[in-house]
Amino acid sequence: MELVEAVIAARARDLGGVVVDRVLPAIGRKAIGPFLFLDHMGPTETALTVRPHPHIHLATVTYLFEGAIMHRDSLGSVQLITPGAINWMVAGKGIVHSERPPETPGRLHGLQIWVGLPSALEDSAPSFVHTPAEAMPVVARPGARIRVLAGSAFGATSPVVTQSPLFYADLELDAGAELELPAEYAERAVYVVDGSINVGGATDLAARHLAVLTAGSVAPIRALTPARAVVFGGEPLDGMRHMWWNFVSSSRERIAAAADDWRNRRFPHIPDDDTDLIPAPAGP
Repeated sequence: MELVEAVIAARARDLGGVVVDRVLPAIGRKAIGPFLFLDHMGPTETALTVRPHPHIHLATVTYLFEGAIMHRDSLGSVQLITPGAINWMVAGKGIVHSERPPETPGRLHGLQIWVGLPSALEDSAPSFVHTPAEAMPVVARPGARIRVLAGSAFGATSPVVTQSPLFYADLELDAGAELELPAEYAERAVYVVDGSINVGGATDLAARHLAVLTAGSVAPIRALTPARAVVFGGEPLDGMRHMWWNFVSSSRERIAAAADDWRNRRFPHIPDDDTDLIPAPAGP
């Protein structure tokens, strides 16, 4: 059995002065389990400023390797996001947030992920939960340090509450280290942040590339150099999801209604950060 179904290279995207590498969605692969979107930010010395903007029907997950981001949202949350923590924001029926540099900006490096919600939870109440780095379980293997960020993997379970079965883990690998990736999830992928790894003995994977693993396969990986990677996946969502701008939904009509709500200021406001909003593009 082929262990790697597809390899996806990250593509550069300019987000108004900050260039990120977009991994998902990609041509031919829109999701890995409930994971619908993955941007790789940095490393960069450019301060990240993302003005107030809305989301519906998804959860955003911010994870930093270096630097800090100040998160504010329409629930009144004000949270400095720092390396190793997981910040899980459920948009549900609608939330607005901003991401701005801290008082002392510095080098920034991290990942931004969107996770789709089961259809029964799409219009649930929004929420934001910060789980600090020290709360994450760490699994030690020969030459490897594994931090389980969400779900269960490598014999450990994260305290982060998710809305569907999934896993997300951060791997730090010495050159030559070998691991077997979780096989119990229907869809899985490994993304190389730094360095390079081999998957299944047949596929070498360079930094800023993602390998989609074949369902049901036992997938061994070996670090060809000192490397850092994330592995993630889970059960597919219950039906197609449409994505437009910052909105994800099982209903195109709901996305159109959300766009109209944003243009007409019917979304909730962020306390103390309610000007210079990002306008919705034309459409949907």
